Amino acid sequence: MTWRVIARSEVGTSHIKRSLPCDDDCLIAQYPLPGGDELLAVVVADGAGSAEHGGEGAQVAIAAVAATLQSHLGEPENMLDASLAEILVTAAHDGIESRAASDNLQPRDFACTLLGVLAAPKLGTMAFQIGDGGIVLDVGNGLELAVVPMAGEYANMTYFVTQENFREVLAVRTFDSMATKISAFTDGLQGIALDLATDAPHEPFFRPFFTKLEAAADEDEEILLDKLSLALGRFLQGPQVNERTDDDKTLAVAVWLRGVDSTAVSGEPSELDTPA
Repeated sequence: MTWRVIARSEVGTSHIKRSLPCDDDCLIAQYPLPGGDELLAVVVADGAGSAEHGGEGAQVAIAAVAATLQSHLGEPENMLDASLAEILVTAAHDGIESRAASDNLQPRDFACTLLGVLAAPKLGTMAFQIGDGGIVLDVGNGLELAVVPMAGEYANMTYFVTQENFREVLAVRTFDSMATKISAFTDGLQGIALDLATDAPHEPFFRPFFTKLEAAADEDEEILLDKLSLALGRFLQGPQVNERTDDDKTLAVAVWLRGVDSTAVSGEPSELDTPA
């Protein structure tokens, strides 16, 4: 195992009050590469609150990205570049368009944001984004925000993968180095996870997550990840978060463990004591 990654999507209090489901979705996957390395994919989507089927759009987008990425990895040469980002978001756009047509609806009825990051040894790192939410990375220079969350023409608006000019608003950033710490989140956590005045990561928010993932030890990795995932869910549904946002929220966190002694520190990962 080279990556340790957890992710949770939790419904916001505004949706709970209206008996609505969570409109976020997330992909975390590790794909084997020739030579024994692994490519990590972390992708999140957030259904637009103004779209009646935004949550379904997020699910369709994530499924399309997962299927496309799986098939793409079978090609002779894999490059983490802007062309791959466009392939992935086009698959999401087309998947939603097809779903909308089959339901006799418009793509905007399934509007969602889409952002993600791919990382692997020898291939580096590629982050892509349409809409708000954020990707925080450490590629050797400390934590940094990959792409500034996108704001639309008017307040409280953003861009969506369903719009016709999705290729024009797609932001892509590549790094020669592989990120060893990665987090991706939907806009429900923006005000907590980022310093909005400087568009920089709020390091006290992220540090405990990365530290816990690196240091936690258990005889069974699957059991450990289940414990950490449950702890993340409790945090996202706890007062530290819900007192500051009523939106749905998704948070994915990953660390590269190659060269890290993950058994050096043990401890029951029952809570994630993260200052929000």
